[in-house]
Amino acid sequence: MKTPKHYAWIAVSSAVLFLLLYAAYAMRAKPLPVRDFHDIEKERTIRIVTEYGANSYYVSADSIDGFQYELAKALGAHFGWQVTFFLENNLAHSIHGLKMQTYDLIARNIPVTTENREDLLFTDLILLDRQILVQRTESSNRGVPPVRNQIELGKKTLYVPENSPGILRLKNLSEEIADTIYILEEKQYAAEQLIFMVARGDIDFAVVDYQTALKYQQYYPELDIDTDIGFTQMQSWAVRKESPLLLDSVNAWLKVFKTGKEFAAMKKKY
Repeated sequence: MKTPKHYAWIAVSSAVLFLLLYAAYAMRAKPLPVRDFHDIEKERTIRIVTEYGANSYYVSADSIDGFQYELAKALGAHFGWQVTFFLENNLAHSIHGLKMQTYDLIARNIPVTTENREDLLFTDLILLDRQILVQRTESSNRGVPPVRNQIELGKKTLYVPENSPGILRLKNLSEEIADTIYILEEKQYAAEQLIFMVARGDIDFAVVDYQTALKYQQYYPELDIDTDIGFTQMQSWAVRKESPLLLDSVNAWLKVFKTGKEFAAMKKKY
């Protein structure tokens, strides 16, 4: 037979269990405070994710170079912040890390599209770029002339980096020419590796941004990069939607920095 003390113990245990469950729920339900300009300013460190490549961040001998790297360092120097870099070639992973507050800013070529605007806040324009077809020159391709008319892409296989902005354009182009364009989204390799694979003859076509292709054409003269795939695109950095003060601060800096000699030298170099 259960005694009153036994019932009392059950009641107390149930109450404690309820409070513990409620506390756990409250902790999960309560959103973490989102890092914005004041938090970065207080820590004196900004966490920036970029991709590994000639126009972003790469190791050359005993130094680090890259347009995005130098621009990000200039941002940090202006505010007196230490810049902690993270490398991630997958754009979707970079966006996820931004939302999870692993990063504060994405510094890479991100086309400013309607779809991307749903998830991100974009800075003012940094560069203009476009998607182009990377192929081999006629003399480096057994006498086969390069594709010049986009209609000729029907039934061709084109390689693109994972989450490339060129994917949507190629799908639309396939409809425009009323023919199938086979799009292979490469999860393992970034634009630089695809360019090298075209130059080596492993694949025939890749679609990447013009600035990256132009950088590598000086190393691989057998490449042809004169066929456009997409229209000119605005490219900017991106921050979380919950970091408007950081966006305003970066934009204010960009407005001044882009008019100076240092930015002009960066554009000429890369």
